[in-house]
Amino acid sequence: MFKIKIPAETLWDEEKEEFILKPGSKACELTLEHSLLSISKWESIWCKAFLKDDDKSVEETLSYIECMIVSPSNVDPEIIKRIPQAEYEKVNKYINSPATATTFGNPMGRGVGRHSEIITSELIYYWMVAMNIPFECQKWHLNRLLALIRICEIKNNPKGQPKMSANELRQNYDKLNEERRRRYNSKG
Repeated sequence: MFKIKIPAETLWDEEKEEFILKPGSKACELTLEHSLLSISKWESIWCKAFLKDDDKSVEETLSYIECMIVSPSNVDPEIIKRIPQAEYEKVNKYINSPATATTFGNPMGRGVGRHSEIITSELIYYWMVAMNIPFECQKWHLNRLLALIRICEIKNNPKGQPKMSANELRQNYDKLNEERRRRYNSKG
């Protein structure tokens, strides 16, 4: 989890020629979490893949920060619009942090392993189910969760051989069967 501070809103007093606090405005601290859960919330709002390598609009970016909020609950969206640039840069640094000591021989990039498909929250949840990763990990920093998924993928395939797709597997079996038919003169 990560915390940012948003100062109280100020106004310019033309008579006194000074900045004053806007009435009712308070400074606040937000606790954020860049996690699968946050991405899932964002994707349900925008109906598009968060991890796709495209630029997000300002509105989409602020929406994601809103989805990352763990506490306090029910934050006024206007407060999120007041995030200072320095805090916004800290949020980006937090999102891009590996959040783990684990490293891989080749960079992970935006996907996991050799997957070329568009990665959505549902696909990551599928990987968690397929690899028996508990759902409590949905609250981990996303990059840490993706590292765990990659480790499970590597350890479940210890020879380092890429897993074959169903189509590749069928073609491989067909080839082996054809070779055996020729070898044993079988029409099978």
